[in-house]
Amino acid sequence: MDDESNGRSRNIIVFGAGGRVGRAVVAEAVARGHRVTAVVRDPAGYADLEGAGIALVRGDATDAASVASLAAGHDAAVNAAVRLDVPSVDFFTAAAKAMVAGLTEAGVGRLITLGIATTLETAPGVRLMDAPDFPEQYRTFSQGHVAEFELLTAEAGPGLDWLMVVPGIDLNADAERTGAYRTAVGTVIDGPGRITHADLALALLDEIERPRHSRVQLAVSA
Repeated sequence: MDDESNGRSRNIIVFGAGGRVGRAVVAEAVARGHRVTAVVRDPAGYADLEGAGIALVRGDATDAASVASLAAGHDAAVNAAVRLDVPSVDFFTAAAKAMVAGLTEAGVGRLITLGIATTLETAPGVRLMDAPDFPEQYRTFSQGHVAEFELLTAEAGPGLDWLMVVPGIDLNADAERTGAYRTAVGTVIDGPGRITHADLALALLDEIERPRHSRVQLAVSA
């Protein structure tokens, strides 16, 4: 996708659209004139998501058949889905497998998935989650995103251009959009590690309209 296509309207599917990041992505996409399929597990609980340019549908980010069926005809997919009632590694690897298989079958060429800041490196080969005093429960959760990244790296074919976007560790849902952000590939960004949901959504949509990174962890911070 080149810069000449920036202005065209796209069909974007957002898995996990009912969460805070998912909602911000949907709002940013619609504001840019794109058409959005907002995927949630139970549409009855998210009626407020419905609106102009948005199709609210039931789906399962861990089911390849569901992903393929819903994603057909879309230009790009965002996976912001998360579940806390199942083990982290189980959920994120299942979602990664479903995205690879489902999006490939549907012919969707671009996937943006969310990561977590604790998996970023503070020095070569040293991640935040590797610190000796890092809480074990958070290390266990972080490992799910590590496994997801490894699976995407190993299993996504050349037809699926994917990117893991990793927000700063201080993700602020209530702060207003600033319209600016910084990026780094695979490493923690200097500073407080803060970013608003709206600015994170801005970075995600920028990578859909003008893809600049592929098959890496892209840290995003204010």
